[in-house]
Amino acid sequence: MGPITFDRRRFVAAAAACALPRPGRATGTTFRLGLTPVFLDNDALVIEKLQSTFHLAMGRPIELVQRRTYQELTGLLLNGTVDAAWICGYPYLQHADQLHLVGVPVWRGRPLYRSYLIAAKGDTAAGLAELEGGSHAFSDPDSNSGWLVTASDLVRLGRTPEDFFDRTIFTYGHRNVVRAVASGLTRSGSVDGYVWEILAEVEPGLTGATRVVAKSEWLGFPPFAIRADRANEPATTRFAEVLRAFPEFEHGPATLRLLHLDGFAEGDDALFEGIAVRMRDVERLR
Repeated sequence: MGPITFDRRRFVAAAAACALPRPGRATGTTFRLGLTPVFLDNDALVIEKLQSTFHLAMGRPIELVQRRTYQELTGLLLNGTVDAAWICGYPYLQHADQLHLVGVPVWRGRPLYRSYLIAAKGDTAAGLAELEGGSHAFSDPDSNSGWLVTASDLVRLGRTPEDFFDRTIFTYGHRNVVRAVASGLTRSGSVDGYVWEILAEVEPGLTGATRVVAKSEWLGFPPFAIRADRANEPATTRFAEVLRAFPEFEHGPATLRLLHLDGFAEGDDALFEGIAVRMRDVERLR
């Protein structure tokens, strides 16, 4: 897949095209948005800002439903317990026949991110192959950046995480992967590059105890998804409109600053082709 750029003028035009709701008390049924701490790591301020922005923009009560794992969150989305969810490209593709893409975050001008392979600051490993026999931290078994990328890289070497590493753990949070490596709990880890870069700005002492050994290719940023059979419902349609016009709403810019994001683009499934390739690599070994 070639480089994908974000057209800011098109983004602003789409935002302006969405009618802003009049101020006032929210009406209608509660809209439930699923989140996982794998991505947001239970940041209370971010959660509060997200909820208030969606509440005002959609004109209805908003409930943010958090679960520990992508498997739990995806299950809630599929069974209708939540109306939409911020998931990962990996589970999105695992259930592509049942899910519909409604928006993709834009980070540093593009709806893309990378997986980072990290080790302790003083570790001399120059690549994945030199980390053999050590302990390794993954974030979630359904995370692209926190599992799939490293697992598929190992498949390309004719190996699996189980026979390559001496010990593996799942931390269920990208910040926790960095913590595991920084503290010496594990020798290496697989982490969302966006999260590592943001931590480098807000917690430089933490990331400073680690270093990036390798970076993956650019891949589709973790998307917002709904159930495909609900794509034309008024609430989910409005949710998609609000995502694309997010900077225009009250608290929207402040929320985006907290997330270190530019906004949300419509996106398409071509963004996730690189993840699909890696999924096929892993499946061949099973």
